[in-house]
Amino acid sequence: MSPRRRGRGPRTAAAALASLLTVLVALLAAGPAGAADYRYWSFWQQDEGGAWVYATQGPSVARPDDGDVAGFRFAVSADSGSAVKPRGAADFDAICADTPGGDGRKRIAVVVDFGTRGDAPGGETPPKARTACARIGSDGTTADALAAVAEPLRYNSDALLCAISGYPRSGCGEQVSGKESAGEQSADERDSTAADGSGDGGGPAVGLLAGVAAVVVLGAAAFWQARRRRG
Repeated sequence: MSPRRRGRGPRTAAAALASLLTVLVALLAAGPAGAADYRYWSFWQQDEGGAWVYATQGPSVARPDDGDVAGFRFAVSADSGSAVKPRGAADFDAICADTPGGDGRKRIAVVVDFGTRGDAPGGETPPKARTACARIGSDGTTADALAAVAEPLRYNSDALLCAISGYPRSGCGEQVSGKESAGEQSADERDSTAADGSGDGGGPAVGLLAGVAAVVVLGAAAFWQARRRRG
């Protein structure tokens, strides 16, 4: 085989690898731009260690036990993986210290975080976060607990929670534009979100970067293997 033909394999492998990487980088750049963000109330529950966990049931279905903590956060996010958690400390003993138990009723600590100015619909200002101890029947749901301490509530025809304590005044889980979802936050709000780890963390981009890295490794291995066979 001529030297010219021997050299063609590695060059072809390198060109193919470069083309593939170009496509992947383009996908990485385009991925976040295509994500849809929504403005809505997310529902959270505390685990045994006191950490917030995104609820797997709606508040009208979930039936908490006496001593549980339920949280609600209003924010703009794409899904449960990027949703931001309620901010601040949430301790049942502190929130329900002055609320007696017993008599066939249960106590649920409720945390309501109305979000930041950047998440607020146009013309509205989010109220300050609040906590309350709800005392409800033993078979009550989280929605019952919320209604006991944070009315008025507003739901849509699909039973989606739209407003807590009248906030926001209108809208329900609507999609927002990229400019709106990037909303302006104060330095304190940005620091608070970063401190509790409730930002989205760039999940999709991280996964795609890992895929790019894997392709680079495999492509490089194939390239050098081709050189060894044809060298």
